[in-house]
Amino acid sequence: MCRPHRWCRCRRTSRHCTALHVCVTAARSAHGCRRCELAGRHCIPTVAGANGTTPPPAGGRALVESFEIFLVAAPGLEPALLVEAQERGFVGARLVPGGVALPGGWREVWRANLELRCATRVLARIAGFRAMHLAQLDKRCRKVPWADYLRPEVPLAVEAACHKSKIYHAGAAAQRLATAIGEELGAPVSSEAAVRVMLRLDDDYATISIDTTGEPLHKRGHKEAVNRAPMRETMAAALLRTCGYAGTEPVLDPMCGSGTFVIEAAEIAMGLAPGRSRHFAFEQLAGFDRSAWVELQSAPPAGLPPWRFLGSDRDAGAIGMARENAGRAGVSACTGFEVLDVADLVAPAGPPGLVIVNPPYGTRLGDKRELSGLYRMLGERLREGFAGWRVGLVTTDAALAQATGLPWRPPGQPILHGGLRIRLWQTGPLA
Repeated sequence: MCRPHRWCRCRRTSRHCTALHVCVTAARSAHGCRRCELAGRHCIPTVAGANGTTPPPAGGRALVESFEIFLVAAPGLEPALLVEAQERGFVGARLVPGGVALPGGWREVWRANLELRCATRVLARIAGFRAMHLAQLDKRCRKVPWADYLRPEVPLAVEAACHKSKIYHAGAAAQRLATAIGEELGAPVSSEAAVRVMLRLDDDYATISIDTTGEPLHKRGHKEAVNRAPMRETMAAALLRTCGYAGTEPVLDPMCGSGTFVIEAAEIAMGLAPGRSRHFAFEQLAGFDRSAWVELQSAPPAGLPPWRFLGSDRDAGAIGMARENAGRAGVSACTGFEVLDVADLVAPAGPPGLVIVNPPYGTRLGDKRELSGLYRMLGERLREGFAGWRVGLVTTDAALAQATGLPWRPPGQPILHGGLRIRLWQTGPLA
């Protein structure tokens, strides 16, 4: 049975009521809140039983049934993450600044961490309210049912950020939150803790989130050897997706470095979950159900594709790293890496597919004037021997992309990567 809000203060179209005890509805008749009827309002559900929780899992605490989940994306990758979330069956996913938001519960949190390739983190937004001063913040932080989310014996880190709010001192806000959690729950606070509670004050509206991920999701758990200027796995997955890759064609990277593009492409084709080899912060939260998590992880892979995913590089050390990483990822059977100069590049036997490459930018590894020759050589090899193949090229410099002589489509929007603004350049099938 739904109960009225105790402190709903939804006043702006960007605000979402995350009072901890209400159901999804914008109708006053459902829960008596007169402030949630404006366009765009919705409340985050946490009620399933009479006491506001679902029945407890075997051996664990009762789980809060539903809340808002925020999928963090690297700047520029939000659209790719939205499409991925929708394709993976996350109902109600919508684009918001900085990522994707959707309603859900702990199973959706676990699944997002396990399955999504383009997300950086998964946050559980557990509370939201207006706070005009520190005393009000302290009082409302103490009303959060912390024991429904956190375990008293597990250390946690507390972070705060303030933007255009009367509470402007992030350190003071974090201290109030930490004190409230410590006194209400008894959990120790440590800046080194894997579990993070995050407070964001924006225009006097406080949102409290729990980082359910821990280490960023680009750390898949099997890539230990990296070359200079590596491409993050989340970025590689988003760029592959933007190129239209869905695991149904071969992929070749002629400057593969430690093999990120090739390994990601092989994992997608084999149906391997990106988070299968690592642990997550949510495993230390209250109500975590180990048996349900193991069951979620047990989906069988799709099997070996009928083609191989290939990478080459003139750096023998990088090729050694790529082979090691592919072995740890479990994709050695369908990947191949060789030491090869771009000047000697030829198309592999079999159907055409996608060439995707992240060459040096000049600002990253070398002088742009020297690199122009490298880009020209790459373009020549692709134009002469890769009929039917599509090309995706990542660079910061339009002049270098044009030096290839390839028939580029208009480039994509800038994406922030390693402090640089990169763009993805694409062709259709080469003639």
